[in-house]
Amino acid sequence: MVERRKGMLIVLSGPSGAGKGTLGEMLRAKDKKVVFSVSATTRKPRSGETDGVHYHFMTEERFEELVAQDAFVEYATVHGNRYGTLKSEVLERLERGQDVLLDIDTQGALQVMERMPDCVSVFILPQSFKELRARLTARNTEGQEEIDLRMRNARREVSEMNRYRYLIVNRTGHAAAAYRTLRQIVLSERQRSSRYFPEVEDDEK
Repeated sequence: MVERRKGMLIVLSGPSGAGKGTLGEMLRAKDKKVVFSVSATTRKPRSGETDGVHYHFMTEERFEELVAQDAFVEYATVHGNRYGTLKSEVLERLERGQDVLLDIDTQGALQVMERMPDCVSVFILPQSFKELRARLTARNTEGQEEIDLRMRNARREVSEMNRYRYLIVNRTGHAAAAYRTLRQIVLSERQRSSRYFPEVEDDEK
């Protein structure tokens, strides 16, 4: 049997601190068919982040140049910084049959869902807003003012959850269970007839 597949675009979203980054890393570590699309951003690198690995860090001026060149699949302003998904990170890989993972905010995700409706959109939810604030505080990467901003944005983002194809609750201490659900979604979507093209051998001819 000859089997052909078209690459799948996986859009992973959720509030800051919900664990979408962790789940995305787990998926890529255990599924070599999934590749990560490195987003562009104007925010400053955090400790331990590497340009070209975690993000393409760039100036506001360079970001604007790329917008003018229509180089993005989507872009948005989040928490006061600009983020975008480069076409060069996505389209060629899909054509090669690779599954591309986007870890993006709701603004960008809705743009992608409109432009590429065959994408597999997954929204990651925390078990409560109280728990979400605790996670943001525990990671010690933002001040109180920034945490308050992220919590306000989280409530807006959660209000958009029903626009996604799938929802996963990532309960504290149960990331493995959330990952298994995400993995099942990816495996099922790979069998969708719009992207999986098996050719059955006809031995009776």
